[in-house]
Amino acid sequence: MPESVRSLLQAVVVFALVLAAGSATAETVAPYSGTLTADTGKPFKPFVKALRAAIKKNKFNIVGLACANCAAKSQGVTIPGNRVFLFFRPDYAVRMLAASTAAGIEAPIRVYVTETSGHTAQVTYRLPSHVFGAYRVTALTEMGKELDGRVAKIIADASAATK
Repeated sequence: MPESVRSLLQAVVVFALVLAAGSATAETVAPYSGTLTADTGKPFKPFVKALRAAIKKNKFNIVGLACANCAAKSQGVTIPGNRVFLFFRPDYAVRMLAASTAAGIEAPIRVYVTETSGHTAQVTYRLPSHVFGAYRVTALTEMGKELDGRVAKIIADASAATK
């Protein structure tokens, strides 16, 4: 292979690797349609506490809570606060599974709370209407729309309770 062709091929490979590396570092904040993100304007720690209470007040069960900054702290690393709340209700579980056993993977609802550089709570979640609507089952679509309102109320209740 002539040297000029080899040099051209090497340049193309290097250019492709640079492009791939650049695109690998670009963050897609909301890769799924129906993802909502909002800064609550409320301090992170009090909002997290209020969100836990609002979930319970609205008769949902917290079935899981992930805390990456807690895990990082155990490794001696400090990162901004974050929590993933996982919650659902038995009556919705029964309705969901009656409509579609495949949709069972979509429960529980997940709400991600992150601490901004201004120490406020930012909330991200996928609208249940988008999550359950993807199955194209009327009963799931209706349930998803109902859950949109319930999740919005939970977040509003937590915001109102946070000082």
